Amino acid sequence: MNNLYLYIDLLTISAPFLLSFDKKVAFYKNWKFLFPAIFIMGVFFIAKDAIFAAYEIWGFNDKYLIGFRMLGLPIEEWLFFLVVPYAVVFIYACLIAYLKTDPLIRIHRPFFYVLSGVLFIVGLIFYDRLYTSVIFVATALLLLYNLQKRQPWLSMFLLAYLVSMIPFLIVNGLLTGSFLEEPIVWYDNTQNLGIRIFTIPVEDTIYSLMMLLMTVQLMEWFKSRAKS
Repeated sequence: MNNLYLYIDLLTISAPFLLSFDKKVAFYKNWKFLFPAIFIMGVFFIAKDAIFAAYEIWGFNDKYLIGFRMLGLPIEEWLFFLVVPYAVVFIYACLIAYLKTDPLIRIHRPFFYVLSGVLFIVGLIFYDRLYTSVIFVATALLLLYNLQKRQPWLSMFLLAYLVSMIPFLIVNGLLTGSFLEEPIVWYDNTQNLGIRIFTIPVEDTIYSLMMLLMTVQLMEWFKSRAKS
């Protein structure tokens, strides 16, 4: 199926987009803050993706693609950086709208401090594995920055990220070869730890964390600027 990646993109965003007009969540009201945040995040991640693809740290199977590429990346990969952040930030907005209390308010800071320390140390130890080192160290620094800023939204972001791991396992599982003869996205295992969650490199979970954290951070910054 030479357009499977495109179908995955469209299915990922379809329900969040249609439910964006729910009266309680009213997610569409966040678009003026969300889309600039996605754009800025996308510039960073697409540049990194293009460099990693050029060095064959990962690549894409033409069997599942339309065939149109920009900067060496399939158009489906460009869409990925729109649909996935949109869908997960929608989860974040739903949790804020429907939860009366924040269940992770007491534990999110120690959790993120420990996680950032582990990521930083592992990233330095495996400095020669570029996917691991770049993503782990960059995510650790981004987490520490937001912890030092005492961002009030961090605990709800953590909950949204944990909830997003359910669709993440499905979407990334398909991309990395679950239920398929060949993966849509392949990896050079000499550039990562070689640890997989089913077919998903463990680095992908941190990659997702960094992408989503950057998006929410920028969106909340745009919101605060508008209020002030």
